[in-house]
Amino acid sequence: MTQLAATLFAFIIATTILFQICLIAGAPWGRFTQGGQHAGKLPIGNRFAAGVSILLLLAMAAAMLSAAGYWPNWPIWTGWALLVLQILSTTLNWITPSKQERRIWGPVTTVMLILVMFA
Repeated sequence: MTQLAATLFAFIIATTILFQICLIAGAPWGRFTQGGQHAGKLPIGNRFAAGVSILLLLAMAAAMLSAAGYWPNWPIWTGWALLVLQILSTTLNWITPSKQERRIWGPVTTVMLILVMFA
């Protein structure tokens, strides 16, 4: 069950990274991210934040995969850090002022939280 949860989590992370790459490239999806402050393309500074998000998402995937016994075999505390981070992410996505962001990322991050709890 742990390996399945980690695999599904990694798939969601990969999809989310693709979303962030599209934002960086200029996709007009600003209302679906970062509190929905920008209806169209993100300004340069916010695109930089999307790039930082990619690094964080990669670390989250590595922590989850490690918790399931896969590469990169990070210490166990990284799995606990992931749990805390995922609780925070889920909470923030449910309380964001952006209705569109809540509709998409609220359920997605809730599924991710459930998967982390299974790992």
